[in-house]
Amino acid sequence: MPKFAANLSMLYTEAPFLERFALARHAGFDAVEFLFPYPYDAAQIAELLRQYQLKLVLFNLPAGDWNNGDRGMACDPARIEEFRASVASALQYATALGVSQVHCMAGKVPPNLAPELARATYLDNLRYAAAQFQPAGINVLIEPINHYDMPGYFLNRSSQALEVIKQAACPNLFLQYDIYHMQRMEGELSNTIKANLPLIKHMQIADTPGRHEPGTGEINYRHLFALIDQLGYDGWLGCEYIPSADTNTGLGWRQALTT
Repeated sequence: MPKFAANLSMLYTEAPFLERFALARHAGFDAVEFLFPYPYDAAQIAELLRQYQLKLVLFNLPAGDWNNGDRGMACDPARIEEFRASVASALQYATALGVSQVHCMAGKVPPNLAPELARATYLDNLRYAAAQFQPAGINVLIEPINHYDMPGYFLNRSSQALEVIKQAACPNLFLQYDIYHMQRMEGELSNTIKANLPLIKHMQIADTPGRHEPGTGEINYRHLFALIDQLGYDGWLGCEYIPSADTNTGLGWRQALTT
């Protein structure tokens, strides 16, 4: 059976963030992920993970001014120093929280920036980040995101991300495969997962349309969960969806689609 991690930035939003760890444990989750730990003290989060016996499997590098539209900065040549400072901050939290993978958001391409310069900057920043995290045994992940939800985002397709990983040539740089985003961008979910499983170190799930629970839309999650098991994927599947009602009411999909 696939291993599901509760995304605490998307689930249990009916409760304050620091109360969501207990709710995830009480609902039977063994692991959690979230967007950003930085508003909170690392020791406070570490204590919640210990208290509720939860494994933290993923969070993002700082993404800039999220509330004003930033979605990362790794492709912006004007923000290289800011990016390097974000790597240092993420590394401190990652080591304190025992996480083995972090997601580096590419960011939106600045207006009038040549695509070639955005790509070169992105590659240089990924190499820098991977080198900083490697001594701690931490993987850096990149995730294509659909351009309907995030217009202007640099990384949109699996093939694009895989080419970046190949060109960067870092031993700890891998693909974060979000099934919802890739269904919206390209489909071919089963074949893409089969072909690239060695490079996929984390997956995330939501259905479409609506980005709600698996089983509420067009994606055949029963098939995908069985396939992921058959292929021997041993990573986590982050539940990064918008609950249709309150979070616990919608959790029946876990049993319905895996038995």
